[in-house]
Amino acid sequence: MVVTPRMSLDLEQAAEPVTSLEALEAYFRAAERPRRQHRVGLEHEKLVYLVGGFQPVPYEGERGIGALLRELGAHGYEEFRESPELPVIALRRGGQTISLEPGGQLELSGAPAFTAREAHEENLRHVAEAKAAAESLGQYLVTLGYRPFAPISAMPWMPKSRYQVMRRTLGSRGRLALNMMLMTATGQVSLDWEDEADCARKVVAAARMTPVLLAMFANSPLMEGRPSGFLSFRSRVWSEVDPARCGYLPSMFDGSFGYRAYAEWALEAPLLFLRRGGEYLTPPLTFRQLLEHGFEGRPALYSDWVDHQSTMFPEVRIKNVMEIRCADCVSPGLTGGLLALMRGLFYEPSALAEAESLLPKLPFRRHLELHEEAQRRGLRGELGGVRLADLARELVAIARRGLRSQSPLPLEGEGDLPLLELLAELVESGRSPAERVLETFEREKDPAKVLAEFAV
Repeated sequence: MVVTPRMSLDLEQAAEPVTSLEALEAYFRAAERPRRQHRVGLEHEKLVYLVGGFQPVPYEGERGIGALLRELGAHGYEEFRESPELPVIALRRGGQTISLEPGGQLELSGAPAFTAREAHEENLRHVAEAKAAAESLGQYLVTLGYRPFAPISAMPWMPKSRYQVMRRTLGSRGRLALNMMLMTATGQVSLDWEDEADCARKVVAAARMTPVLLAMFANSPLMEGRPSGFLSFRSRVWSEVDPARCGYLPSMFDGSFGYRAYAEWALEAPLLFLRRGGEYLTPPLTFRQLLEHGFEGRPALYSDWVDHQSTMFPEVRIKNVMEIRCADCVSPGLTGGLLALMRGLFYEPSALAEAESLLPKLPFRRHLELHEEAQRRGLRGELGGVRLADLARELVAIARRGLRSQSPLPLEGEGDLPLLELLAELVESGRSPAERVLETFEREKDPAKVLAEFAV
């Protein structure tokens, strides 16, 4: 069985056929790991601009995104191309991958780490390298969840085959699908699970926690040079991408979540592409139809399922890891807080139990209302007496206890605990990061100066 990398680079396909639902479930079962092996992973995206400007940067040119990859490649990275004659679209070094999102967002997919601090320090090293490389080209990196000034019509597309086909297939699925691909930036944490019951428990807790996390990390209030009406417009965009593959699964709230429930949900989503012979095909099939009937006389492949999972975008996703996907891109310091928060809450059973008791057990539709409230108002949001700021403060306190309770690790000082401090200050203020963005926007009339306030 082939284990996929945490980033989707469309590597060589596994030709093993799959013909049953049990074979699809085995993909998730193969990801089970003993508790002592549980690690955290980080994906952190940044927006790239030219110094003094606020327009997106194309791939081509002496100061383009491709040039930035070349500069970074000097730090001992292996270049990744889809074929020898095509441009570099990613870099790999050890367990790290630096890749590009469709609009040129620069993303680190870090190596799995046993502590939040290890993952955070790796991200800080990456940011320092990327910042130096960008400065040498007259570029700078910005940590916001959505491009605040450029219209989508001004956006370049990165030269990756997957993105060209998804531009057509996903672009037809939702009003804001292309906005998601080109304009958004996020920070994601990945977690491990022990068995199916542990997976289900963590997924359900993360789904119920998502509006609170969304509020804590809301950092995208602007679009096309004006307030959008949402403190996380990035999250709002995801609400109009594709209802068949985004949002929440009802099984996350009715007690029925498990490998089969997730697989059954993914089976009903249309394929965005099907790789055959080095080409990206777009047959009008759901994965269930591919599983039952095959394609052009051949059965579905294990790699088709792996590809399909990389095109499913629920708020909490399971592949070979569980991904928490609700946070806007924020500063490296706050991103370190997200790492510590997740490790403190999910890797200490007593902390997870506390969080489960704290979070409101809302019916599915009511939970969606709370989710929208978080998108609009961030930590100031409330619904039926549930105040997101109160829940956020309690979750940080629980995570702090969870980190203290975990087994001693071979690290100096307090381990992951200091990473929570910046996040604790934020939630104590009751203000999402987006409020500072709006204040800066009101004070500064020059878009480039607004962006510079949020440069790394």
